[in-house]
Amino acid sequence: MPVLRSAFIALSRNRQLRGFCEHSSIGGKLSSRFIAGMEIEDALRVAEAVNRQGMSVTLDSLGESVTSETEAHRAADVYHQLLDLIATRKLNSHISVKLTQMGLTLDPALAESIALSLAQHAHSTGSFVRIDMEDSSLTQVTLDIVRRLHARTDLHDSIGIVIQAYLYRSKSDIDQLIADGIRVRLCKGAYKEPASVAFPRKADVDASYVQLSQTLLQCPLYHGLATHDEAMIAAAKSFARQHGIAPSHFEFQMLYGVRRDLQRKLIAEGYNVRVYVPFGREWYPYFMRRLAERPANVIFIAKNLVRR
Repeated sequence: MPVLRSAFIALSRNRQLRGFCEHSSIGGKLSSRFIAGMEIEDALRVAEAVNRQGMSVTLDSLGESVTSETEAHRAADVYHQLLDLIATRKLNSHISVKLTQMGLTLDPALAESIALSLAQHAHSTGSFVRIDMEDSSLTQVTLDIVRRLHARTDLHDSIGIVIQAYLYRSKSDIDQLIADGIRVRLCKGAYKEPASVAFPRKADVDASYVQLSQTLLQCPLYHGLATHDEAMIAAAKSFARQHGIAPSHFEFQMLYGVRRDLQRKLIAEGYNVRVYVPFGREWYPYFMRRLAERPANVIFIAKNLVRR
């Protein structure tokens, strides 16, 4: 499995394969399990369907590092449209944003300015912006930007962040975020990281995830536990029951197209569930990371293609 994970992460950076997949009909078929569609309207249609099932949504316009300020503002415009449409259609949804898509690697001040405008827009419409986490080289600058924006008195309830359990630093980061009053989405992590910064063994990543989720559950803020791992979900549910933590105090978060059966089961049990719904034409890196996280998805997708 580690070999397959490394292979898929390497493939996620292959520009030639990306170009072929994102512009071919077979690529569209491959991606449809995990991607809501290519256009905003596709994403909104899926969000409405997910809401009807009793689950909330995070909308993500796919795309990562941009090469110009113009591209960064163009990407931000999509999110501004989403915030307005979420409000007008009364969707139970917020947005998830990668700072590299907002120009972080070009100019951190540009990314911060765009993130500020999105958070202010979210505040004005009663929504919320989750700043996604990328590879470990960007962890500190991402945290710094979110902490500065959250420190603005008008944005306290409008911006949150993602923390990856496989990084050694995540415990101290979460302690600081809780002290700052910043809401966290906890995931295991989907990037290839060296053993100098991240736990190389799955067992250690799992142990870190359980420890960090318990820290989050005990604090007064509303956090999200992002996982499809039934062992991690069972551990969180057990800890919450033992400590009298109500299901309404937190939410489980899952990806569109992954473990729909488990999503429905958690809703039936009275837990809050949020589905991460990505869309857009730049879907390839996201798709390959989903295969890296769970190589068994390759078999599932192959069966779907055969059925078609």
